[in-house]
Formats: sequence, C-alpha cells, structure tokens
Amino acid sequence: MLNRRQFIKVGLAGAVILAAARFLDRPLAAPAPQRRFLDEDSARIVAALVPVVLAGSLPEEAASRARITRDTVEAFDRAISGLAPSVQEEIAQLFSFLGFAPTRLAFAGLWVPIEEAPTEDLKAFLTRWRSSRFDLQRASYHALTQLIQMSWYDTPAAWAAIGYPGPPALEKT
Repeated sequence: MLNRRQFIKVGLAGAVILAAARFLDRPLAAPAPQRRFLDEDSARIVAALVPVVLAGSLPEEAASRARITRDTVEAFDRAISGLAPSVQEEIAQLFSFLGFAPTRLAFAGLWVPIEEAPTEDLKAFLTRWRSSRFDLQRASYHALTQLIQMSWYDTPAAWAAIGYPGPPALEKT
C-alpha cells in the first residue's frame, strides 16, 4: 500500500516519463511533405496497423494490399487534419507513446517498433487495449481502430467491396 508521499512521487515520475516520451522522441516532428498531419513515423505505425484492423477486408495480392494500405494511410491523414487542434494533439501524443520504446513497452507491451512487430503481437496489443481496465487505453484503441476503419471506407477500393458506386458526379451548368 502506497502512502501519500509515495503516491505523489510515483505520479510525478510518471508525468516526467510521459512528457519525456513526447518531447524526446519527436522534438521536431513535422508532417511529411506529402501529408497534412502524419509524420513518417506515425504513417508507418498506421500502415502497420491497417492490415490488423482491416483483417479479412484487404485483398490477398501483395501489390493491391500495399496500394490499399497506402490509400488508407493517406485517408487517415486527411481525416486527422480535419479534426480540432486539441484532438490532433492527443493523437500526436498517442503516436509519440507508440513510437517511443519505453512508453511503447509500458503501455502496449511491444518490445519492437510497431512496424516491425508480428501480426499476432499487434492483434494481442489491440485486444489488450480493447478490454483494458484503463479508460485511456480503451479510448486509444477506439480512436485508432475507428479512424482506420473510417479511412478505409474513404477509399475507392472499399466502395467496390461494399457495392457503393461512389459519390455522385457534379453536373456542370
């Protein structure tokens, strides 16, 4: 059982670690030139999670799978860029935690970078977050998976898969 003094010390140490993760990992992180929000590290994290979150929805053929993953990452970037700045900052912090080894290990249980982790480890990490007793992990799970799913539905490949003919053409007058 922690006494009050120990509790405060642990809380302050945790705050310092989280702040360090945010600023040591990405002191000058900026969006890649072709993107609005995601930097290269964040884009690699999203690309690694897309096949796990969309399991069964992506084609088996490698080139098509890679193209659809790339299109989904681009749609994810567009979706994030349209959110409120405070939400964008929270998502940037999430990517910082997932990209910084000590916080990734502590919060996701992954020893290797997400883009190098086996599919089974990524599934296990997402499952742990989905059923976590901590609201932050559950909210992070829902944010990542719902944004990836929404981004996939924004791609023409998904339209064909669900029988959607695409947006109506605008008539020029």
